[in-house]
Amino acid sequence: MTDLQKDLHVSWDEYHQKIERLAAMVHQSGWQFNQIVCLAKGGLRVGDVLARIYDVPLAVLSTASYSGEGGRDRGTLVFSDDLTKTTQHLGSHVLLVDDLVDSGVTLKKTLPWLDRKYGFYIEEVRTAVLWYKACSVIKPDYYVDYLEHNPWIHQPFEKYETMNPEDLKF
Repeated sequence: MTDLQKDLHVSWDEYHQKIERLAAMVHQSGWQFNQIVCLAKGGLRVGDVLARIYDVPLAVLSTASYSGEGGRDRGTLVFSDDLTKTTQHLGSHVLLVDDLVDSGVTLKKTLPWLDRKYGFYIEEVRTAVLWYKACSVIKPDYYVDYLEHNPWIHQPFEKYETMNPEDLKF
């Protein structure tokens, strides 16, 4: 890793402030949406907070592509069979959220997945993330930080990825 790619460490406070900034950016754009779809796992917290702020239904699409030590090995992208949602139909104006776009492959491949599965209901999809890396193959519609030097982002919940129940002491 070069000096330009230093890791970015994010605290819980910073993380929540970024979600709030993202919510404000979408609001200030004037775009009206009636559904949030979040990409799990990274987009779960972002989607949850936005769904609460905007009071719109939240649907979850589970995806996976990272594995290995520290979760830094990018592998084959896997999608769940379907969305988990609490409404019978998906909304017509969808805000698709994730925590970040790294390579951008997940976000880019999710758009045709949504169209294939739910295109009958969807009129428009816009994308929103906290961090947009320069190396991404797709530019999200809304993002809080553009990261020109593509750092590895350490989010505050990462400690749980190496924790076992036995590690918890009370």
